[in-house]
This record gives sequence, structure tokens and C-alpha cells, in this order.
Amino acid sequence: MIHVIAILTAKPGKRAEYLELFQANVPAVHAEDGCIEYAATVDVAGADPAFGPDTFVVVEKWASMAALKAHAAAPHMKALGEKTAHLVAARAVHVLEAA
Repeated sequence: MIHVIAILTAKPGKRAEYLELFQANVPAVHAEDGCIEYAATVDVAGADPAFGPDTFVVVEKWASMAALKAHAAAPHMKALGEKTAHLVAARAVHVLEAA
């Protein structure tokens, strides 16, 4: 299994707009072959340390590296990237496996 932690930071004040577009794409991702988990998460109120009000973290699990690569190349992911490009301040994607 492949684990992915994607830290997505929106431009100031734009996280809600970014998340709305992201969430609209989630059903298409869940329908992908090899998708085990794919969900956006935000800081718990009062968390310390915290990512902050402009950041959300996507927690993903994929059956294989091939499934993850297919996900990255999927047309709906390209479309999401185009729809959200003006909202993104920073993006860091970490691809991991069990230790």
C-alpha cells in the first residue's frame, strides 16, 4: 500500500474556495481503481502546532504505485489543477510506504 500526505496551502483567505472545488472532485477519485482512502483534513480547533487557516492536508492510501501514478494522470485531476491554480500558494506531496 502507498500512503500519501499532501499539504496544500491556499492563498490567504482562499481555503474554503479551494476546498469546495477539491471536495467536488472527491467522488471521481474514490471511483478510481486502487483508491483506498482520499480525504481532506484541517486542523482541530485549538491544535498546537497547527498548519493554519489557509492549509488543508489530504490523506491518501493507494493499492499500488501504479494506481497512484494513474491517479496523478487522470483527466479529472488535470481539470482540478486548472480550476485551482489561481488559489494555490504552496503544495508539498509526500509519498510513503510502511516502515
